[in-house]
Amino acid sequence: MFTVKILSWAAFLCAVFAGTAVLANQPSPTAVFGFGLDDTSLQGQESGPRADQQQRLQDLNVQLRDLLVKSGCCSLVDTAPVVRQEAAIDPWNCKGCDVDLARKIGARISVTGWVQKVSNLILNINLVARDVTTGRVLSAGSVDIRGNTSESWSRGLSYLLKERLHPANW
Repeated sequence: MFTVKILSWAAFLCAVFAGTAVLANQPSPTAVFGFGLDDTSLQGQESGPRADQQQRLQDLNVQLRDLLVKSGCCSLVDTAPVVRQEAAIDPWNCKGCDVDLARKIGARISVTGWVQKVSNLILNINLVARDVTTGRVLSAGSVDIRGNTSESWSRGLSYLLKERLHPANW
């Protein structure tokens, strides 16, 4: 009788831990908010937003989403409902409001990013991933790039995710 109870408990615990392992391998629902541009360069102060840089931001948004999905650790949650609702807010520059926005749409992780343009030669790409439940930063990083080209922006983002942020650890 005692042996049967122990075996029953062992089977129950195995089932619980197996279920936890399966859940741990599931992609996390992730809200990826669009990249912003912080243009602190003299050119930006004089002429305002440039069409080529706006296109690069859109390209980074697509690339980021693709890389996160391909990593297998993230499933994307549609951010359009909260972005439309909170149009006046920049999720990358609102001191953590991205967590509240992500929570409203059922995400477990919030990802925000921005590109800071220091000059036409010096830029950096920044990303922050936060746990929506706690607001805690899961991962954050920045990479400096040289050259204001689509190729340098793309390579910079790839490097940042692969070498600094490691989405699989989120």
